[in-house]
Amino acid sequence: MSYDGLGPRAVMRSVAFLTAGVLAVPLLAACSSEEEPSRPLAGQDVAASARSLVADGGTLHWAVDTVPETLNAFQSDADATTTRVAQAVLPSMFRLDANGRPQRNPDFLESARVVETEPKQVVLYRLNQQAVWSDGREIGAADFAAQWRALSGKDSAYWTARNAGYDRIEKIERGDNDLEVRVTFARPYADWQSLFAPLYPKDVMGTPDAFNDGARRKLSVTAGPFAVQQVDHKNARVTLVRNPRWWGRPAKLSEIVLAAVPRDERAAALATGVLDLADIAPADAQRITLASQQGADSAIQGPAGGRTAAKALRSWALLHGSDKEAAGREDQARRKLTSEIARWRAQQDALREIEVRKSLEPAYTQLALNGAGGPLADERVRRAVARAIDREELAKLVLKPLGLPVASVGSHLALSGQDAYADGSGALGGQDTAEARALLADAGWVPGGPLKPQPAEKAAGAEGKKTDEKKTDEKKAEGEKTEGKRAEGKKPEPESTGGSEGAYIVGEDNKPHHVTGRDTERDTGDGGPRPLAQDGKQYTDNHLRQGGAPGAYAPKGTAAPAGAAAGALAKDGKPLTLRFVLPSGAGSEPLWNVADHISRMLERVGIRTEVSKVADESYFKDHIASGEYDLALYSWPASAFPATDARPIYAKPVPAADGSLTVEQNYTRVGTDQVDQLFDEAISTLDQGEERSLIRKADARIWAAAGSIPLYQRPQLTAVRKDLVNAGAFGFQTPVYEDMGFLKKGVTRPSPSPSGN
Repeated sequence: MSYDGLGPRAVMRSVAFLTAGVLAVPLLAACSSEEEPSRPLAGQDVAASARSLVADGGTLHWAVDTVPETLNAFQSDADATTTRVAQAVLPSMFRLDANGRPQRNPDFLESARVVETEPKQVVLYRLNQQAVWSDGREIGAADFAAQWRALSGKDSAYWTARNAGYDRIEKIERGDNDLEVRVTFARPYADWQSLFAPLYPKDVMGTPDAFNDGARRKLSVTAGPFAVQQVDHKNARVTLVRNPRWWGRPAKLSEIVLAAVPRDERAAALATGVLDLADIAPADAQRITLASQQGADSAIQGPAGGRTAAKALRSWALLHGSDKEAAGREDQARRKLTSEIARWRAQQDALREIEVRKSLEPAYTQLALNGAGGPLADERVRRAVARAIDREELAKLVLKPLGLPVASVGSHLALSGQDAYADGSGALGGQDTAEARALLADAGWVPGGPLKPQPAEKAAGAEGKKTDEKKTDEKKAEGEKTEGKRAEGKKPEPESTGGSEGAYIVGEDNKPHHVTGRDTERDTGDGGPRPLAQDGKQYTDNHLRQGGAPGAYAPKGTAAPAGAAAGALAKDGKPLTLRFVLPSGAGSEPLWNVADHISRMLERVGIRTEVSKVADESYFKDHIASGEYDLALYSWPASAFPATDARPIYAKPVPAADGSLTVEQNYTRVGTDQVDQLFDEAISTLDQGEERSLIRKADARIWAAAGSIPLYQRPQLTAVRKDLVNAGAFGFQTPVYEDMGFLKKGVTRPSPSPSGN
């Protein structure tokens, strides 16, 4: 599932803080503007190759998650595919480099700079004299002005998703000649480089009807190395073709077909040649890597992977037994398995022509804490949750198996490699179990104490009483049987202590696990979670796992081993339990694993979690955006313009006239006046060093408020045909579509650039 794959500018960071008093922030000025810039944790992995080695022509089949509902990147239902199309077919005055920093796009701009600051800020754009729209008209001031009027927010007839930056413009006019565009701002705007990216023709932006409907399913006029030939919703694909009026370096590819293919079907599509390029899940990356080893054992990981000797013997017995009906069913099952194994092996052979290129996405996964109500409305409880979590351990859990650099994310507003990045987590503090417990105690959450019946318990009261009576009768009967065994001189079975109070089990990892009585999943180290039942026994395939310590209880009253869970906390008769909401769809297993580790970390300080897995289509809309959760995992993309793009994510919620809360994109409902003020100051300064300093101060205060905890930069795993170059895991950099292509025959494929360089 891609919470993750959102374009920060085109999708307006849509998916994927209320504190009292003044926050004490010791590291507000964590980094000076003179310090050396950071580097990305992982570099691009695109098999970079000179254009002279790339064949002319060919069609690239590229997997996407959806066929876009709109090609207008400034509408609310624009998505990641909208961004991809816009990058290939429309002008963009600035684009991101490998360090996530905006750079002038020479295909459209000869120069762009602030030429006046007093009395008002004026930016002068000098356009490339060859830049024309596909209908032959020159790109000019009329296009800039039409986009400004559409996105300024002054005309409600335009159904725009945002107007940030455009609402600060006072006027746009022609310069000394047709190649110059003068943009005058009514208020200073630090992120002026974020504007006109992409730039649409005045045909799209000129009227509300054209803006609202005209560019949803087609773009008749474009200006990029490619043009939109067709948006085919029936066959789930968008076809881009070379733009014959493109003045830059000619596109190497004849066509790019963006095909909507579900993630769990992409490995098979790559094997059959339906796809050439696709972002994939870690399990598929492992499968492709396995195929490249060219070993026959690779089939063991496929349909026959769970075929144990015992199962094989049982199959033989059924096939040769006297029950002809059972033998027929087994023969059919064997034939089906044989067919699946043959298909798997054929796919593995084909996947040897595919390789995995990997980097880190310009996006990070965070733990969101809903501060609108319940225990997390208390800043001390949120800070306790944050201090209980070992972020480095979680980053290692996700990134190390993939061979990617292991590091937790230290900023909400930038990633390593970007100018604004600095580790502001010191404002909150690192993992500290003792401090977490102290914060909870200060907030009134203490171990033990009487618990009031909760509403659900009251509703089930009568039924529970009947059940208890039945259990009492059954226990009495069992006791009589036990006495009978004793009378016969037989050794009785050990009796239960009557509950899990004080009980710990030793898991297969030889670590103690407290039995909490909640529905929990625990990672067993073999790539998938398994249920941990209340009786402390582990089950898989409906059979008890045998051997050694797993499942063994310590006697009641035994002191908990070091590092074991703390006693449950309660306050005012209510237990400290947080609802942890996660998506349930295919591809969400890594999030489940991370959530399971977080739950165990919280349990050590006395915080219990109730995991709730919900349908992917309702996860964000019905739970995150609506505030129906306590804890959740989702991602935000990084932005080169955090003062503009991040402000709505961390803005303090404001009560609306109808009594509701206007949260913008701040789905944790946690914000402060200080953070808002720092964003306002950052967006209004034209001193880049001062802007960075203000962004870092805002980040430190966001850390201190503990509404969201950045965990790790998302892995970017891209499966690519080995002869496809200048494409793959792009990292921060905007793809250069005209350089993508397939190597000429006989040309040796360049070695992929290693991650981390």
